[in-house]
Amino acid sequence: MEIRNVAIIAHVDHGKTTLVDNMIYQTHLLRENQEMGSLILDQNDLERERGITIFSKNISIFYKGVKINIIDTPGHADFGGEVERVLRMADGVLLLVDAFEGPMPQTRFVLQKALQLQLKPIVVINKVDKPNCRPEEVHEAVFELFFQLDASEEQLEFPTFYGSGKQGWFNQTLEPSADISPLLDGILTYIPAPQVSHGPLQLQITSLDYSSFLGRIAIGKVQRGQLRVNQPVCLIAADGSFRQARIKELYVFEGLGKQSVETVEAGDIAAIVGLEDFAIGDTVADIQYPEALPPLEVEQPTMHMLFSINNSPFFGRDGKYVTSRHLRERLMKETEKNLALRVEETASPDSFLVYGRGVMHLGVLIETMRREGYELTVGQPQVHVKHIGGQRCEPYEELVVDVPVEYASKVIDLVTRRKGTLAAMHTKGHIQHLEFEIPSRGLIGLRTQLLTATSGEAVMAHRFLAYKPWKGPIPSRINGVLVAKETGTVTAYALDKLQDRGIFFVEPGEEVYGGMIVGENNKPGDLVVNTNEGKKLTNMRASGSDAAAQIVPKRRMSLEECMEYIQHDECIEITPSHIRMRKLILDAEQRKKQQKIMSASE
Repeated sequence: MEIRNVAIIAHVDHGKTTLVDNMIYQTHLLRENQEMGSLILDQNDLERERGITIFSKNISIFYKGVKINIIDTPGHADFGGEVERVLRMADGVLLLVDAFEGPMPQTRFVLQKALQLQLKPIVVINKVDKPNCRPEEVHEAVFELFFQLDASEEQLEFPTFYGSGKQGWFNQTLEPSADISPLLDGILTYIPAPQVSHGPLQLQITSLDYSSFLGRIAIGKVQRGQLRVNQPVCLIAADGSFRQARIKELYVFEGLGKQSVETVEAGDIAAIVGLEDFAIGDTVADIQYPEALPPLEVEQPTMHMLFSINNSPFFGRDGKYVTSRHLRERLMKETEKNLALRVEETASPDSFLVYGRGVMHLGVLIETMRREGYELTVGQPQVHVKHIGGQRCEPYEELVVDVPVEYASKVIDLVTRRKGTLAAMHTKGHIQHLEFEIPSRGLIGLRTQLLTATSGEAVMAHRFLAYKPWKGPIPSRINGVLVAKETGTVTAYALDKLQDRGIFFVEPGEEVYGGMIVGENNKPGDLVVNTNEGKKLTNMRASGSDAAAQIVPKRRMSLEECMEYIQHDECIEITPSHIRMRKLILDAEQRKKQQKIMSASE
């Protein structure tokens, strides 16, 4: 059977998962009466809530007697590690580009990886139904990008398709076609069949799956030879060590699921059950002629956070897993499938340093753990500093902001305050396209400020550039916080009297403890407040008049906003039911002593 292995790559929100929906409906994978809606592959709860793809997925479709294995990939720079490893399974890529936005930071990143692996590209210019779209200009910009990335002569002669995933058509001209058949024909024509070299078995594990019945499942493309059920194989780890194993069950991707098979030929993507203690990047080889494939190289993380057990007064109320043993096991398990994540032990047995690609990358891990029933505290995100040639260096990122023209000056002001430098500025219709070079530290907390300053109109994206010399101090949060004085329940009477002090993150009826952050102060410096004070009832003071207290609604903050908000002496307590910000040292007197010691040492 003929096979094509295609990965779909693009910047976030350029329409990858919607294109896969069209392929599923076009090739009648679903029954006539089966309605799956849109974004069929984004089945994870977090993906549905955020409207983004987080994990790469495999499916296959049959078109004109050819099996097309499709790999849908995430578009956020924070999940670039997912894209880097699954590209090894593909022989060609569909590069999706928005007909209005054109190539964006993540487009450059994923295209560079695809070109390095010598994959055959097809460019798909999506969303040509958008007002203000400029497909011809975008086509030129894509060609320019290929040229900048040193594409070969063959790669520069890429075919281009235009269309709209929303309207369900793609064609080699701007003339709408009946469906997406021209694109599917293009995949058969331009994407090469897998190159199969003869010899003993070789397969590199590039992805993991888990089933509560079968355990861990290894996924990868058979580079050479043939896989059979009950076949003894040799598992070669990244450090070169050998282990014997036996294949218990074999599956190939068929439609939206997997189908059990007896053999898998070279060129197809297989899922193997029965291997023990394997990791992504390991090679499954012939037991008599074991030969390893080159190890997977993934770009290193640039940010880290301190994960600790929850030691607040409300410890153990909500969570199922609360000890350091639970926390350690869960983090180690995550590093097996999340290649861009790294975990290091610290001097304390209760704390771990977790390295990731960005605030969203770490935020998704924390949110997943929270929903699984873990309780933990996390510290302020810090950038990973290196010493290169005796000089202190920090990671820099390329930041792209698209914003209406009238807000451009506010954006430039905000970014330059955080040590960003303006590299380029273009006008696309009524939108100003701004490109900056900024230290990664400057990005922490920037998204919320930009959205506030531009009334929610700014669209920002960033990608890692390189390590460059340290740029000096970056101004952080100006306002102090309001800290609870003692444990108790918040009263409307107390909040009513304190409202002129700042904005509150709690509301009447919530439980708080001493040292917990309950609001933002209007001025610099922290303020300890009593939010639990009740009304002293006398003959003259009735309890009923409390209803007259006009309380401003509390400010609700998401996990990522909390991560960007806290300072070095604060942390976030995370439980399945609550996200609370608190001081590292809960006792007010102890905090004052610590501040004196810190200021003296400075």
